[in-house]
Amino acid sequence: MLTRICLAILILTCVPAWCQTETPALPVGIGSATDADLAVPPPVSMQSYATTFEGEKNSNYLFGGVAFTTAYSSNVAWSGQPVSDVSYSVWPTIGLDKTTERMHLMVDYAPGFTVYQRVSSLNQANQGFSSNFKYRFTPNLSLTVSENFQKTSNVFDQPNPLSANPVSGGVPLSAVAILAPAADMLSNLTSAQLAYQISESGMVGGGGDYSVYSYTQPDQVQGLFNSRAAGGSFFYANRVREKLYLGASYQYQNFLSFQTNAPSTNTQTQTVFMFLTMYLKSNFSVSLSAGPQYYTSSQALLPTESAWQPMTMVSLGWQGEKTNIAASYSRTVSAGYGLNGTFHSNNFNASISRRLNRDWTGGISAGYSNLQNLTPAFTTTSVGGHTLFGTASVQRTFNEHLNAQFGYNWIHQTYPGIQTIAVDPNVNRVFLTLNFTFSKPLQR
Repeated sequence: MLTRICLAILILTCVPAWCQTETPALPVGIGSATDADLAVPPPVSMQSYATTFEGEKNSNYLFGGVAFTTAYSSNVAWSGQPVSDVSYSVWPTIGLDKTTERMHLMVDYAPGFTVYQRVSSLNQANQGFSSNFKYRFTPNLSLTVSENFQKTSNVFDQPNPLSANPVSGGVPLSAVAILAPAADMLSNLTSAQLAYQISESGMVGGGGDYSVYSYTQPDQVQGLFNSRAAGGSFFYANRVREKLYLGASYQYQNFLSFQTNAPSTNTQTQTVFMFLTMYLKSNFSVSLSAGPQYYTSSQALLPTESAWQPMTMVSLGWQGEKTNIAASYSRTVSAGYGLNGTFHSNNFNASISRRLNRDWTGGISAGYSNLQNLTPAFTTTSVGGHTLFGTASVQRTFNEHLNAQFGYNWIHQTYPGIQTIAVDPNVNRVFLTLNFTFSKPLQR
């Protein structure tokens, strides 16, 4: 799938502009809104809030580098007793940001390798790939395609651990549940959306998504389940005032939780919700979403369970020159991410970055999820529980090519049905990363 997506993006970058006259583009995303242009509001954009500072990145450049990370973790074993270890990682990185009259392409690829000092069975070659492709077919019709692929032995093991917790303004596709201290994992999320401006103040849009979350070595994480999900949605949004958007959306999701030699659970949700987004400034938005959600859960040889639940979500994003803030809270029905069954979940995610001066930058990210099982009669269903995690880091920039990041990760998990977590619910991790980077302007 990753190869096909890369090939498709490469082909699309070669498509020439369809006209020579400069026309206003329909912003597709959640970064900002101006008085003249319509923007796809965060609750239906299928995008995460930006993690960079305003004006930090320039278009049309090639970038790359290499990151070296060493980390100490208080527990890397999915077993009865905690096992501490030190890991060493190297992450070469290459990417580009390309803009034309009709297109904006961002690609970032980071292969790597991680070695553990004591538990050598966790040594792994890592892969990280992300892309965001936007194309304007006409002044009113735009396409956005996003891809995020990770193959790692630790969710925080990546070139920038602070960015391991992206914050979305939309209804979460799945709750953040089990965070294995160290296990070979593969995750992939692909989404695509078309947005069409039908009038001066109105727009419609629709899209689809597909995600996979799996543990490639099941013996490392006994009791956890793989998952995959697919869905689609469409929306209508209307700008009633210069900075105020109102709209409605329908979303369908189909989740499957599965494991070898255990019954799988299929969960389908249908959600209809109203949303309101206010752009207090061009780079600062607040959104509120609410509506009914209907779910249907099934497992082989057992009666199907279904019911209505309310869905609510609040989010905000602020991308300033020195401060970046993103936060969201959601109450929804979800499934997957290590657990088997259907769950009523409360989720909170936040990310704050602050440029202290020319050389120093600090950041904090955190997440919380509380899951209550809605299908307790199903076989091998997970009891539920809660997860709380956070990351704090500081970065020192020495020059335009070299910086260092020092930080701390903390995970606390309570899941009564999983014995290994009950034995040691806390994981502490300290890391140090050295980054060597370069960038080169691209010809237009």
